[in-house]
Amino acid sequence: MSNMYHYASVSKALDDLNEMGFTYDFNLHEEDIIKNPSHYEIQHIYRYEGDTNPDDEATVYGIKSASGKKGVFVAGYAANSENGAARVLIDLSIKGRGK
Repeated sequence: MSNMYHYASVSKALDDLNEMGFTYDFNLHEEDIIKNPSHYEIQHIYRYEGDTNPDDEATVYGIKSASGKKGVFVAGYAANSENGAARVLIDLSIKGRGK
């Protein structure tokens, strides 16, 4: 089951995840997330909402792959509707809540 955290900024969430060993940048390899969603597990989710502008919203995922690689994927507000990997992660997040 994933853990939800609240931080003052996306950069603080990334710093904390980095300290926990989530060092790989899954944004650079989003095609594999799209093609093989069952190979990934969301372990941490951080949602950041901007104070005044919905475009400032972002979600930071702490992900572990089946091979043991730990890293992050950052999805901005617009990416949730346009990015295939972000849609897959949202689906994984929703499915993970039932565990």
